[in-house]
Amino acid sequence: MSELSKTPLYDLHLELGGKMVPFAGFEMPVQYPLGVKKEHIHTRNHAGLFDVSHMGQVKLTGENAASELEKLVPVDIIDLPAGKQRYALFTNEQGGIMDDLMVTNYGDHLYVVVNAACKEQDIAHMRANLGAGVELEVLDDRALVALQGPEAAQALLRICPAVNDMVFMDSRHISIDGVECFVSRSGYTGEDGYEISIPSTDAERLCRLFIAQPEVECIGLGARDSLRLESGLCLYGHDLDPTTTPIEGSLIWAISKCRRADGERAGGFPGADTVLGQIANKDYTRKRVGLLAQGKAPIREGAEIVNADGVKIGEVTSGSFGPTVGKPVAMGYVETAYSVLETEVFAVVRGKQMPMTVSKAPFIEQRYFRG
Repeated sequence: MSELSKTPLYDLHLELGGKMVPFAGFEMPVQYPLGVKKEHIHTRNHAGLFDVSHMGQVKLTGENAASELEKLVPVDIIDLPAGKQRYALFTNEQGGIMDDLMVTNYGDHLYVVVNAACKEQDIAHMRANLGAGVELEVLDDRALVALQGPEAAQALLRICPAVNDMVFMDSRHISIDGVECFVSRSGYTGEDGYEISIPSTDAERLCRLFIAQPEVECIGLGARDSLRLESGLCLYGHDLDPTTTPIEGSLIWAISKCRRADGERAGGFPGADTVLGQIANKDYTRKRVGLLAQGKAPIREGAEIVNADGVKIGEVTSGSFGPTVGKPVAMGYVETAYSVLETEVFAVVRGKQMPMTVSKAPFIEQRYFRG
C-alpha cells in the first residue's frame, strides 16, 4: 500500500487526541476524546470544526470556463451568479453519477470542490473534456475546513465580521486574521455553517483561533457521517455511484430547469437522453429512500431490504444510529413500488427481518441560513 497522505492539520489532530484512521488515502481523525455521539450532539447544539482537507480543490479560469464545465454536468453553470455556489453532478454516458461536487463562481474563475476518493478521476475527466482556453489549476496547497452548527456564525463573526451578511450558498474571498480565505456559507451537516479554504501554511494557526471560541469543538469523521445521514445527504461511493442516475438517486432537484427537456439549454450533458427520458417516462425500477427503523437495532450499509414475504427488494447504502432522531436511520434503494412514504419494509440483520418505514429524508429539519 502507498503511504497515506497527511492534511496540514495532522499534528493538531494528534495534539487534540484525534484517533486517526485511513480514509480516501489520508490519515484522518475519526473521533476525538469527546466521542462520536457527543461530537454529533455538540454540532447540533453548538458548533463543530471539521477537517475536510482531503477533498479536491480546483480552480478553472478562461472566458469559456462556465460553458465548458456546463457540458459535463446537468446543472446551470453559465448563469450561476458571481459569489454563489451550486451543487452539481458529473454524469457518464449512461447517465450514471461519476461524482457530486460543489461549483462556485468567483467572477474571474470557477472554484470546484470534488470528493476525496474521486479527485484524481475528476481532475483527469475535466482535463480531458474542458475545451481549449480553459486552464485547470489543482489547489493542493490549501486546507479545507467546515465550521458547522447553530452557533457557527456567532463564533466566526467574533473573528471575522465580514461574514455577517452572507446567506446559504454565498461564497466570497475574505481575509480572516490577515489570511486570504475562500469562504462559503454551506456544509454537509444540515446545520448553518461555513466551509473555509485556507492556505496550508496558515491552516493550523487559523484553526487554533476557531477552536479557541467557546462554542467550537473539533469533530471527526464518525460524527460527520451520522450528521450528514440524519440530514439525508448522500455519500458518494455509497448512496451514489456510476450505475445510479440522478433520478434513481432522488436528485431530480439537482437537474437545473434550463437543462431539462423544455429548458433553453436542454440536455447537452453526458447521459442526457437517459436522464431526461427517466424524468419524462418514469421508466426506472429503483429509487433512493429514507428508512426509519421501528426498533433499536442499528441497520448498516449492505443490509438487504425485503418485503413482507421475504423477497429482496433493495439494499441499505448508509445506516447508523441517529443521535438527534433517537433511533436508527438509513438510506437505501428499493424497487419503485415500495418507495411510497410510510411503506413498511424489512432490513435483514443477522438473519432477522427488522421492520423499517420508508420515510422522508432529511430526518431532521435542515437549518441553513437563508436570510
